[in-house]
Amino acid sequence: MSDAIRTCIVAEDEALLRHALVAELKRAWPALRIVAECEDGASAVEALAEHQPDVAFLDIRMPGLTGLEVATTAAEASPRTRIVFVTAYDQYAIDAFDRGAIDYLLKPVKPERLDATVARLQAQDTLPDAATLAALLDKLGAMPDPAGSPEPLTWLTASAGRETRLVLVDEVIYFHADQKYTTVVTADGEALLRTPLRELLPRLDPATFKQIHRSTIVNLKAVAGILRDDSGRGTLRLKHRPETLAVSQPFMALFKQM
Repeated sequence: MSDAIRTCIVAEDEALLRHALVAELKRAWPALRIVAECEDGASAVEALAEHQPDVAFLDIRMPGLTGLEVATTAAEASPRTRIVFVTAYDQYAIDAFDRGAIDYLLKPVKPERLDATVARLQAQDTLPDAATLAALLDKLGAMPDPAGSPEPLTWLTASAGRETRLVLVDEVIYFHADQKYTTVVTADGEALLRTPLRELLPRLDPATFKQIHRSTIVNLKAVAGILRDDSGRGTLRLKHRPETLAVSQPFMALFKQM
């Protein structure tokens, strides 16, 4: 029942919307403790695994991992967490939410709608059926972005010593973030970008590039296989590079079909 709900996380990449939602939650539900505010899907996945919150408010469209993908990982990383999606989807998707008994908030979030969501969360004593949630996530994952996503990057300009290279994005095997730079790794070698990983994520094709660690994005077409260890972590083998890549445990749910 309601006294079982104590903690939540909020994941929204737009800072103003995130701060507004947090402020409204504090008003509507003073007893609820917000244990993490996340600006992207990767940090939301890690927060779910670390905090095991009672509720997660997830923006559906975030850089890197979408809210739908975060919800998929939550089924394993934090199975007791109730999911509330924050969405700009059209009526077709909203009907799907309603049929699946999944709660949602429309952007911009209105106080009266949030109050109703809080009341429903406090009244629920059972979690949504896992199969129903999985089917809904599959359906919504196939839908286009209502706002219209920009075309993914085709080329990147990167530095290798004194040379400036034009790198075809399809040829990138993985990106790895350092303190100042992002390393672009291809079969032919490495180059450096000044673009932070978080700014790069929204400009990559989400069907091809997946975040597997806070500091690593991999091209799925370049993955030869994945090895799972007893701790729940994974190691990716690559087709055209000798090194392997570590997959953080919370991200392993993204590779269930491999």
